[in-house]
Amino acid sequence: MPDRKYLELLSEKFPTVRSALAEVINLEAILNLPKGTEHFVSDVHGEYDAFKHILNNCSGVIRERVATTFSLELTRDEQADLCTLIYYPHRKLRRLRSAGVAGPEWYAITLMRLVRLARYLSDNYTRSKVRKAMPPEYAYIIDELLHASPGEGDERQSYHRQIIDTIVDTGSADDFIVSLASLIKRLAVDHLHLVGDVFDRGDHADKILDRLMEYHSVDLQWGNHDIVWMGAAAGSAACLAAVIRNNIRYDSLQILESAYGVSLRELALFAEATYQADEAMSPLEKAISVILFKLEGQTVMRHPNWHMEDRLLLGRVDPARGTVRVGEKDHELVTRDFPTVDWSDPYALSDEETLVMDNLLAAVRGSYKLNAHVNFLYEHGSAYLVHNDDVLFHACVPMNEDGTFHPVNHQGQLLAGKAYYDYADRLARRAWQESDEVSLDWMWYLWCGRYSPLSGRVMKTFERTYLADRSTWDEPRDPYYALTDDANVCRRILEEFGVDPEHGHIINGHTPVHTAQGEKPVRAGGRLVVIDGGFCQAYHKTTGIGGYTLISDPRGMRIKAHRPFGSIEDVLDLNADIMSDDDRFEVEPRPLTVGDTDTGADIREQISDLRALLDAYRAGELPERRGA
Repeated sequence: MPDRKYLELLSEKFPTVRSALAEVINLEAILNLPKGTEHFVSDVHGEYDAFKHILNNCSGVIRERVATTFSLELTRDEQADLCTLIYYPHRKLRRLRSAGVAGPEWYAITLMRLVRLARYLSDNYTRSKVRKAMPPEYAYIIDELLHASPGEGDERQSYHRQIIDTIVDTGSADDFIVSLASLIKRLAVDHLHLVGDVFDRGDHADKILDRLMEYHSVDLQWGNHDIVWMGAAAGSAACLAAVIRNNIRYDSLQILESAYGVSLRELALFAEATYQADEAMSPLEKAISVILFKLEGQTVMRHPNWHMEDRLLLGRVDPARGTVRVGEKDHELVTRDFPTVDWSDPYALSDEETLVMDNLLAAVRGSYKLNAHVNFLYEHGSAYLVHNDDVLFHACVPMNEDGTFHPVNHQGQLLAGKAYYDYADRLARRAWQESDEVSLDWMWYLWCGRYSPLSGRVMKTFERTYLADRSTWDEPRDPYYALTDDANVCRRILEEFGVDPEHGHIINGHTPVHTAQGEKPVRAGGRLVVIDGGFCQAYHKTTGIGGYTLISDPRGMRIKAHRPFGSIEDVLDLNADIMSDDDRFEVEPRPLTVGDTDTGADIREQISDLRALLDAYRAGELPERRGA
């Protein structure tokens, strides 16, 4: 029972019995609407065109809805034309006008088809929510068109035909088509979950984040490639060096220089003046690699509790012999070019390296766009999310071989399972707010630490940079990845996060599913779903597909395996959509409603409070505010 003070505050919003009763009726009705459709994707890795198209075609859902609505009226080519118009209305309209197709009759027919499709999709929502999704200037007109019905009288149908004719006659049809296409895409997907790794590999993580910042409803779970950028923006020199090295290796430096305005000229000049050019690597890569391993060494030595001394390999280099000791064996280095390393103090930056990194950090802090993107990742993201009986995290929950949660010592605290994730989330946010040394070091650990829940493997960056012997490159993975093939282990993890172990799901990205080799994304009897299907082009041969979308709708869960994306030009010119193979792996015994979701639980709590307010009004414990 809410206390009197809370009821008094609630009465300011609902000042009378009638207003409170109307809201109860409204909320009770909402509980019985179909649950919103949720889409889950991961590991988009800067592949903007493919990601943009997946957003525009709603992972193939638009094509499904067009087929359902117009299967008896339109040929496949006509359906494909309509889909492409919805995906890219501005560009498709330009082509249709140039081809002489877009005349008055075409506009009228197309507008009515778009209205019918929007009407079909709007049935899952309250009229108020649909109205809010419309462009304000056209909301009244579109609302009128959406709520026409086939059984209306001739006068009403004539009224709606007149609206369409006037839209065409006044030259507003293009604008209305764009508005209806936007509404259709908005209604097809109620909420988007991005389970980590927006950054690296592809060229345009910045464009992906620009698009996400405009998206109507989205959350993100941080991946290790996100956290290293977040750490760099927060002020971690080690994270920034890792970001630069990654972008050199992925040949995507333009995101730093062109998108975020962080010039690498000073680093490049230092590298050219200091390092030799040879076949092993460029002077630029040599320079940033040495800086990175020095900064990593300093970070590891500040935290003996991490037990990462075996990663202090720069100090084990024998410069005279050109070897490094890894474990109990000496390995030959691909280069002996270490002019800035003082072998008596190998992890100390030279004066020139210090100046270069200080200036790069200042440039990162001064990048308005990067800071806006990172702030968005903090505001809409988290280390993990529990939502509608699903647990979402990018990589893993660190575990021991026996299936228990592995405890990690951080600042004198032994943390495991959910408590460890909560700590990771708190300290990552502290890094952004306070930029203290401990939290900035933690951001680097989350990127590549041995028991990082965002990584889940021992990174061999040094070996992959300096050793030709590929046997040293193997990166042992956390036991989590093998153990979670067992449904009982997954149930234990779900219980740890407070989720129903019989109906909940763990949803991960991070590890590409080798579909071409027979691996499946749905594992452990449906308790685990791994949705890294390889959006990144570099992984297409490995995975055999071009990405996954997991879809949760009123009927249950299904996963779409997308074939590799060609180009937006192919879509516009040839209607060459991304084709997707659909697998519905979980069917609900009855269609789920809003009442079955977390939102439903919140609504029931609101209803309970409103009923208490009604009781207080009717008992005379609170006066109605009739003049309010």
